[in-house]
Amino acid sequence: MTDETRARFLAAIAKQIPADKVIEVHLFAGIRQGGTESGVAVVAVERAPAPSLDVDGGYVPPTDVAEAAEVETAAEVIVHDQLSDEASFVADETIDDASPYADELLPPEVAEEPEYVPPAPASRYIVYSARYRLTLKGLDRGKWEVSVTEEADAPLLTIDAVVRGVQRRSGDVDETIRLSGDEFRAALPAPVATP
Repeated sequence: MTDETRARFLAAIAKQIPADKVIEVHLFAGIRQGGTESGVAVVAVERAPAPSLDVDGGYVPPTDVAEAAEVETAAEVIVHDQLSDEASFVADETIDDASPYADELLPPEVAEEPEYVPPAPASRYIVYSARYRLTLKGLDRGKWEVSVTEEADAPLLTIDAVVRGVQRRSGDVDETIRLSGDEFRAALPAPVATP
């Protein structure tokens, strides 16, 4: 794949996928066969955040939407204050100083152990495959076709492992080119300014 073809391919990908959301791109070497050249890329794109749900299953709006909520009316504030007063009254009544467990201490080995914190799940990204086909000879010389298809969602480590596996199975001696999201955006042609 020539530099010109690579730039054209990346620009075609950016027309179908938001360039600002691209995390990384893996470009496989182009293949020339029977008067055509074709190439493949794997693109990882940032996922839109899923809507949050509270513990009761209700929708929790994003912070910018939640902060834009209307201010409570005076009547709503009074009801809120009455409910919070009632809640503190009930909480005071349910605590019993004569509890048989009030003075019981935890064993030192339990008291000193740090709380278990589960590992954070790996971030997942939308995975697209992009393909181009350029006709080099014949009546359709110069014909350019590009397709971009959403394939899956996966963490970056999985995407890297799949790319290496495909390269190994295909026997491709050329290394894939990995571009970070910033490198991808920098490789795109600059927009033409209109006067």
